[in-house]
Amino acid sequence: MSIVITSGHCFHCGLPNTEGNAFPTTIQSILHHMCCPGCQAVSQAIVENGLESYYEFRTEPAARGDAALDNTMSKLAVYDEPELQEEFVFEEGKYKSIQLTVEGITCAACGWLIEKQLAKLDGIKQVSVNVSSRRAMISWDESLLKLSGVLSRLKSVGYESLPFQPDRHEASYKKEQKAFIKKLGLAGIMTMQVMMLAMGQYFDVLGSLEDETVSFFNAVSLLLTTPVVLYSGSIFYVSAFKALMARTVNMDVPVTIAIVATYIAGIRVVNKNTGEVYFESICMFIFFLLIGRYLEHRARHKASLTSANMLKLIPVTAQKQTADGFVSVLAKQLVKDDIVLVKAGETVPVDGQITEGRSYFDESMLTGEFEPVVKTVGQRIYAGSLNQQDSIVMEVEASVKYAMMNQILRLQELAMANKPKVAAIADKLSRYFVVVVLVIAALTYSYWTMQNDPHAFWIAISILIATCPCALSLATPSALTCAMAKLNELGILLKRADALEQLTQTTDIVFDKTGTLTRGEFAIARTWINPISETHFDIQKDTVKPYVMALTNCIESRSEHPISKAFERYIHDNNDTEFSSNDFSISDYTVSIGEGVKTAVNQQHYLLGSQSMILSSLNAPLSREIGEAIKGANVLLSSGGVVLAAFWVTDTVHPDALDIVRQLSQHELTILSGDTQVNVNSIAIELGIKNAVGNSTPKDKLDYIGKLQADKKRVVMLGDGINDAPVLAAADVSIAVGNASDLAKNAADVILLNPKLQSVVDVLTMAKRTKRKIKQNIAWSLGYNISVLPFAVVGWLTPWQAALGMSLSSIIVVYNSTRLMR
Repeated sequence: MSIVITSGHCFHCGLPNTEGNAFPTTIQSILHHMCCPGCQAVSQAIVENGLESYYEFRTEPAARGDAALDNTMSKLAVYDEPELQEEFVFEEGKYKSIQLTVEGITCAACGWLIEKQLAKLDGIKQVSVNVSSRRAMISWDESLLKLSGVLSRLKSVGYESLPFQPDRHEASYKKEQKAFIKKLGLAGIMTMQVMMLAMGQYFDVLGSLEDETVSFFNAVSLLLTTPVVLYSGSIFYVSAFKALMARTVNMDVPVTIAIVATYIAGIRVVNKNTGEVYFESICMFIFFLLIGRYLEHRARHKASLTSANMLKLIPVTAQKQTADGFVSVLAKQLVKDDIVLVKAGETVPVDGQITEGRSYFDESMLTGEFEPVVKTVGQRIYAGSLNQQDSIVMEVEASVKYAMMNQILRLQELAMANKPKVAAIADKLSRYFVVVVLVIAALTYSYWTMQNDPHAFWIAISILIATCPCALSLATPSALTCAMAKLNELGILLKRADALEQLTQTTDIVFDKTGTLTRGEFAIARTWINPISETHFDIQKDTVKPYVMALTNCIESRSEHPISKAFERYIHDNNDTEFSSNDFSISDYTVSIGEGVKTAVNQQHYLLGSQSMILSSLNAPLSREIGEAIKGANVLLSSGGVVLAAFWVTDTVHPDALDIVRQLSQHELTILSGDTQVNVNSIAIELGIKNAVGNSTPKDKLDYIGKLQADKKRVVMLGDGINDAPVLAAADVSIAVGNASDLAKNAADVILLNPKLQSVVDVLTMAKRTKRKIKQNIAWSLGYNISVLPFAVVGWLTPWQAALGMSLSSIIVVYNSTRLMR
């Protein structure tokens, strides 16, 4: 609940206000009064940073501001307030992480510069900058570094940053877009005017131009060019200055040198009334380059829109249960265990579990599948999904900050931290390339000067412009961003960007069986109850089976393994309600991964699991009669060293499994399962998979993967259960499929949010396409720069032609990357 500050007290800290109306602050269009300059400064900083909602969500007054901070209080310090961090900052053990919107990012070198600068701060664990979406993921140690210190360092190198919020991020984009349009418009208008004056001199349209007329034209051209250089071209100087301050170079360094040198040379010509001016070349160069940057800006924004817009699907308000019934509250205020009503046609505001009702939900924003999914009591629903039929009541599992949708976007940003090797090579190559260009330009200028060529200066300028490696720096990040955006649309979450590169080297694909190749919707085909169970449970004969089924269902209800659902389904389908969970008290519940469960029910110890686990626990070998009776059963129940019941639990092949196996036939395919060898062989024969390994414990699976890797194989592992987590972590690339357990998702590199196996083919295909696009981009970038260099060196390329070629090169690279989104 938010607090209420009474009149006569400081609105910020709640202490008595003895200063009256001396320190006012307007918050959400209402004038409030503070008790001192410190509180006023803090409250104004909150308002100016667009964080007025802090006053709605806080549960206690803030600490009193320092009264001496009237003119010195830093606006950034407001972000150290725990109440503000609650909305944006994630806890990760002793570290905290945040996603920031960073303004001023223009190219890959900006991302590199930010990462290098922040890495110098004590307490920084990880910095990942996504140039395409203008966002940064930062993890830091709160005991060594404050968030304000991170923001301050970013500001010191010229980048404004704020916690990422979709609306503010969109506003930031629009602000940058307006600035681009203004600079581009000014450059375009002035370029036309300067070109008209230049054309008059080139073609002497007025007849024989007198020297005074030429000087006048040059002076007017200088006047028109100056705002283009100082305003429109400022984006390049700022970027170059940031790089030089960080003791490095980027592609804007040669651009800046070319513009400034040409402009200064033109001023000298105007003052001395001798020589040639290239004001039209300067204007055209800046104009063409801005067109390229603007189109890159739009393309990068389009690629990041898919992810950013997902958050807009989460509603602002929710119907929360209170003593007065269901009342409307902000969705951000919901916490674990709150009860929320979601009516038909409304969007689910937060992740939770249905406690009442049954309805159809559109989860296409997560899975990419538009077919509604039916959900009922006990099943999980996700923020952003649309309730299509009936009202339901749900229990909140976590705050909006930890909603699946938020976590997906956060993981995608983290994925960009793991850049493929080809990306690292391209980034490094582009920086070295700039140095080489500067050296070649200097040597070329020296040579032509010694040859007494009057165009030596302009030849050097053309080299600087033509060979700027903007396209090379865009080659990889633009392709990765577009690929991840497309995968997101298909319901595929990538946790490591370098996984795309590794997927292209795959030799072996290993499938878990249950829930991966099969539907995971188990049914009990056959049941055997030991005749001594009647005596063991001390119940009447006709109630033994219902009791055993209810007992087994109660034990399995705490398991995440898909087999557990078979017992629940059996109770439901047979309307067997004679016994319920209230008849059983469970304690000492222990799961043996890949084996089964050990527990105590009504103070009696039971084992429920695989034959191998149960048989190894028996006091004596099974009699031949019982051995024959339970042959082929894959789930056994025992107590006191005696087998009480056996169950034959079967599964069905996933509908699209056969088609997927055919599409993946170029790889070596294997089924690796903990199920019996008979069942695994049956599925393998049905799907046409040659390698089938059953009866595998988690350790057996690890050993199998390790053996393949020892033979230099590149292994992709697909799984969905708790027992798959270790082997998923060990594989070269791991994929969690369908409704995988949280542990499996945590271990996997790729998460399929929809149940269709076609996504496996989609992600492998996208990996190949992305690698191909990156290679094409790099080949084009290097090919263009290398091929155009000789023309520039011999003086066949004018500055404006060089500018046009460089801009087109960057546009081609970005356009080629956006084709991945089709």
